[in-house]
Amino acid sequence: MRILVLAHSFNSLTQRLWCELKERNHEVSLELDISDGVTREAVDLYAPDLVLAPFLKRRIPDDVCQRVTCLVVHPGVPGDRGPAALDWAILDGRAQWGVTVIEATSELDAGPIWAHSEFVLRPATKASLYRDEVVTAATRGVLEALAHFEAREPMQRAAAPDGTWRPALTQRDRRIDWNGDSTATVLRKLRAADSRPGVLDEILGTPAFLTDPRPADEAGLTLSGRPGAWLGRRHGALLRRTIDGAVWVGHARHADPDAFKQPAALISPNSAALPELPGDDEVIYTEQDSVGYLRFEFYNGAMSTDQCRRLAGALRAARERPTRVLVLLGGRDFWCNGLHLNLIEAAPSPADESWRNIEAIDDVAELILRMDDRLTVAALRGNAGAGGVFLALAADQVWTRPGIILNPHYRNMGNLYGSEFWTYTLPRRIGTAGAERLMAEREPLLGRAAVRMGLADDSFGDDETAFVAEVRRRATELATEPGFSERLASKQGSRGRDEAVRPLSEYRTQELARMRKSFYGFDTSYHVARHRFVHTAPHSWTPRHLARHRVMARGGARV
Repeated sequence: MRILVLAHSFNSLTQRLWCELKERNHEVSLELDISDGVTREAVDLYAPDLVLAPFLKRRIPDDVCQRVTCLVVHPGVPGDRGPAALDWAILDGRAQWGVTVIEATSELDAGPIWAHSEFVLRPATKASLYRDEVVTAATRGVLEALAHFEAREPMQRAAAPDGTWRPALTQRDRRIDWNGDSTATVLRKLRAADSRPGVLDEILGTPAFLTDPRPADEAGLTLSGRPGAWLGRRHGALLRRTIDGAVWVGHARHADPDAFKQPAALISPNSAALPELPGDDEVIYTEQDSVGYLRFEFYNGAMSTDQCRRLAGALRAARERPTRVLVLLGGRDFWCNGLHLNLIEAAPSPADESWRNIEAIDDVAELILRMDDRLTVAALRGNAGAGGVFLALAADQVWTRPGIILNPHYRNMGNLYGSEFWTYTLPRRIGTAGAERLMAEREPLLGRAAVRMGLADDSFGDDETAFVAEVRRRATELATEPGFSERLASKQGSRGRDEAVRPLSEYRTQELARMRKSFYGFDTSYHVARHRFVHTAPHSWTPRHLARHRVMARGGARV
C-alpha cells in the first residue's frame, strides 16, 4: 500500500512504524504536522491509500478524513479520550493500560476502533513506558489494523465505547504536596510528567520543572530533615526528602520558556552547598559466572564528559577482575546516544565542551577496542543513535532486541563526520561500500535489520526482561565454552594485525580532525542543529529524505 505517515515529530513510535511498514514492502512517506494546508498538500501530492497518524497533537482536518481513511494511534484503552492518556494512567496508578487504533472523525478519539493492544503498566516514567510498552503495543495494533484494511474484507469495527474526556493535566494537577504526599505518590507525579512538561516546583529557591525521578532505596542514606528538604547531591542528581523516604531528582529545567533540561544540581547555585553523597546509580558493575556486566543508565542515552570518564574508570576496574567476558548493557531505554548535547549547549564554550566530550567518548571506545584479555559484548536492550551505535561496534559481539531503533548516522546533527573509531569498525562489519552507503543515509533501522546487514551479530528477546535473561545465558555459555582460548587468541591476532597495518591512533586522529572543523570551523551547521535540537525548535518543513511525496519523479524536482 501507499501510506502517508502524518506525525508531530519523527519520534520513537513514528520511527518504529516507519521501519515496520517498509520491512513489509509498503510504500511510505512522511509529512510532519506543520499546518492543515501542508497536510492537504501532502495528500494531494501522494494520493495515499491510507493516512497513519502515530503521534499528533492536533486533529486531522475533516476534509482530509473524508477523502482518505485516517487511522490515529491513541496511547489509551478503548473509551479513553483526551490528549494526556498516559499521564493520567500513571497518575491514577493503573495496573494495565493499552493502545487503541482509531479511525479519525470530526470528534477527537471517538471514531470506530480498528484494533487495540494492552500491556502491564510497570512503575516507570512516561517517557520510558512510551518508548517500550507503548511502542510495542502500538506496532501490534497498527499491523493488525493494516491487515484488515489491506485485505479489503468487510470488518465489524467496534464503535468507541462511551468514555470520559480527560483534558491535559495542569500544573495544579501535577503539584506535589511535600508535607502530605507519600514517596509513591511523589514518584507517580514526577513519572507522569517526564520528560515533558515536568512538575513545576523549586530547587533551593529557584523555580524549576522537575523530571527524571528515581526512588532512593539505597541502604545507609541519611534521611534526616523535614519533608521537601534537599538532602544531598550525586553526579548531578539531587536527593529530596518525602514524608516517608526520599526521591532522587535527576534533571530539571528553569521555569523559563527558553530553558532546556540539565542535571538538577546545575539549576540552582545553592546546590553546591549540599553534601556529595557516595555511590553511583548510573554506572553499575556486577559479576556472575565469570561474566562481568556493566550498565550505564544515562538519561536519554546522552553521555557527558564526566559520565564518559566515570565509564572509562569502570572499564579499567572491570579489566582487573578475573572474568572472561564483559557485557556492556548500557541503559534500559537507550543503550547510548553519544554526545551530551544539552550540557554542550549550556557550556560557556560549546565548541570546547564538544571537543572534551568527543575525546572522552573516544577514550571509552578505545578502552573497549583494546580489551584483548577477554571477550566483549554490547547488549543493546534499548535504542541507540549516532555515536552510541558506533560505540557498540567497538565490542566483539553486538546483540540487540529485534524492535529497538538504531540511527547509525551523524548527518542529522549538522552533517557531523563522527568519531568513536567508526572508520575502523564499520567497514570491518559491512565493507567499505556498505559503510559509505550507511553513513550517507539518515533513516532509522530495526535491531533485527541490523543483523541482516551485518551491523549486529544476533537479535532476540520478546521484551527487555527476556532479552537480559538470554544475554546472561549466552554470555555464560561464551565464557565457559571449550573453545574460549582459541576464540580469544584469534581476537588478539586479528587486533595485532590490524594495528600493524594502521594503528588505532591514526583512525582517531583522522576522525577528530574532521570533527574539529565542525566544532571550530566556518561552517556552523552543527551548532545551529544542536541549538534547534536542544531547544526543541518547531519544524518548519519535513526533511526531504522522509517526505518522498515531495520529490517528484519527473526530473527529481522538489515540492
